[in-house]
Amino acid sequence: MTSLASSRGKENFLSAFRRRFEQGNDGSPLWLAELRRGAIEKFAESGLPTTRHEDWKYTNVDPINALSFDIPRQNGVEIPTTNLLACAMAEGARHRLVFINGFYSAKHSSTGNLPAGVRVLHLAEILSRDDPREASWLTRPTEMQDKPFVALNTAFMEDGAVVIIPGHCRMEEPIYTIFLSSGAVAPFVSHPRNLFICGEGSEVEIVESYVGLGTGAYFSNPVTDIAAAADSVVNHYRLQSEGPGAFHVGVVRARLERHSNLNSHSVTLGGGLVRNDVHALLDGEGAECNLNGLYVSDGQQHIDNHTEIEHAQPRAVSHELYKGILGGRAHGVFNGKILVRKAAQKSDARQSNKNLLLSKDAVINSKPQLEIYADDVKCSHGSTIGQLDPDALFYLRSRGIGAEDSRALLSYAFAADILGGVKNAPLRARLDEFLLTKFSKTAG
Repeated sequence: MTSLASSRGKENFLSAFRRRFEQGNDGSPLWLAELRRGAIEKFAESGLPTTRHEDWKYTNVDPINALSFDIPRQNGVEIPTTNLLACAMAEGARHRLVFINGFYSAKHSSTGNLPAGVRVLHLAEILSRDDPREASWLTRPTEMQDKPFVALNTAFMEDGAVVIIPGHCRMEEPIYTIFLSSGAVAPFVSHPRNLFICGEGSEVEIVESYVGLGTGAYFSNPVTDIAAAADSVVNHYRLQSEGPGAFHVGVVRARLERHSNLNSHSVTLGGGLVRNDVHALLDGEGAECNLNGLYVSDGQQHIDNHTEIEHAQPRAVSHELYKGILGGRAHGVFNGKILVRKAAQKSDARQSNKNLLLSKDAVINSKPQLEIYADDVKCSHGSTIGQLDPDALFYLRSRGIGAEDSRALLSYAFAADILGGVKNAPLRARLDEFLLTKFSKTAG
């Protein structure tokens, strides 16, 4: 049964779609208009989810339903490039795409000096052309029926990051995609749509960042698709540090072919209400997927992580480790699922969720799951919830370290194995600095 708030929220988005796209004068090619229309019809059938949906049991999106969001027509934000890169922990990034309030910013971006065949461009360039090959990337079947936020993104998508790595190309430097939101006085929404396509035998590192300025309310609704061809290696970092008034619902979908390798690191540090959905399809024999996640929250933040690793072919390997550090009255959710199809014999899958509660009012709901239809597999999962070890605190204090510094060091140590997996040295150094400072303030 649809709640009154959900009905109101649905109508707000439907009205916005009619104002933006049903006038017939936005210049979209026919394939795009049909794609948008199909997506908004799917969204109209369901509206936004409620807590009566099992996957949204612990996350109430009524605060999103309560607001009417505008789509900014221009970014309207003046910020020096050096300051913007510092906000995104991207100092020194030579290859970068920058978007402000959902739209490409050429003056902050840098896409020169790329290896031959590598394409780094923004989605609006593709959407403006009637190219059947490029259109096929966006018109492939998607799970929009039970993913209302994906349907909403598809209906409204206008821009985003596109990275195409040709076969047997090894990128020496990372590519940064940065999405800055201004937190303006009037609530607004952006729907970035990102495509990362990696050719056979290629290797690339992509850092996807979402950062916010100010304390105003806004809604980020990005969808990122990763296609890893046979024998390719994709190192993907997703950093989310939105403003305190932000709503962020992000979806990452990855498809891995034969012997490809995806190393994905998700770090969630900001936002008022955050939902991260990750679905990795291991669709080739011998594919390997490593999902690492760190979520740090305090105050009254709500952070929900939903992951699904689907083993569809034999001899694939997946390792997943998510860690949460929650203080204040923060609420965390972890729902991780490993699905092993009948054909996926010899699969090796391990999943772990560990949480550290820094206050008596912090809450975590953890639900690791295994769903196995093959009979020759190695699978495990587990979950832990605890507080700082009093013996470890006593040990540090007996060595002359103050109580606040001891708590900060132990909190940082809890996150260290996730940060250790970040091979991008400048990014890891900035994360180290940020977390040590944050934990010191929290302890104080």
